[in-house]
Amino acid sequence: MSSLIIQNAFQAFASYDPDRISAVLTEDDEWLSPPGNAVAVALGATHHMVGRKAIVRFFAEGFPRLFVRDVAVTFHGFQADSERGVAEASVTATLANGNHYNNDYCFVFAFRNELIHRVREYVDTSRGHRMIFGEIPQ
Repeated sequence: MSSLIIQNAFQAFASYDPDRISAVLTEDDEWLSPPGNAVAVALGATHHMVGRKAIVRFFAEGFPRLFVRDVAVTFHGFQADSERGVAEASVTATLANGNHYNNDYCFVFAFRNELIHRVREYVDTSRGHRMIFGEIPQ
């Protein structure tokens, strides 16, 4: 069941539809990604989004400005129970700069009432910087 919550959430994120995205998150949701990650830097966003509205705005408005087409998430595995879940995934897309994006992620989820309540994202930040900016941050 919890792996379906995760899969449904990523389908909602990919839709860029604020109502669909909002429907999979708790009001007080948090999303924590690595500080200085390339996506947050490119979009001028924080690496620690707090609240449903901030996360919805990121996926409905910010994300599509950077990941402009061919966005795909391929899941490689899930481990989940009713309270927590872990998903390994690859994200591919065409970026606004024309570069191809392909990075591996690990997402750790906390659930509440069958909604996503917390997300901790792990990603290769150096690889992301190379694809988005053509360089590794100093």
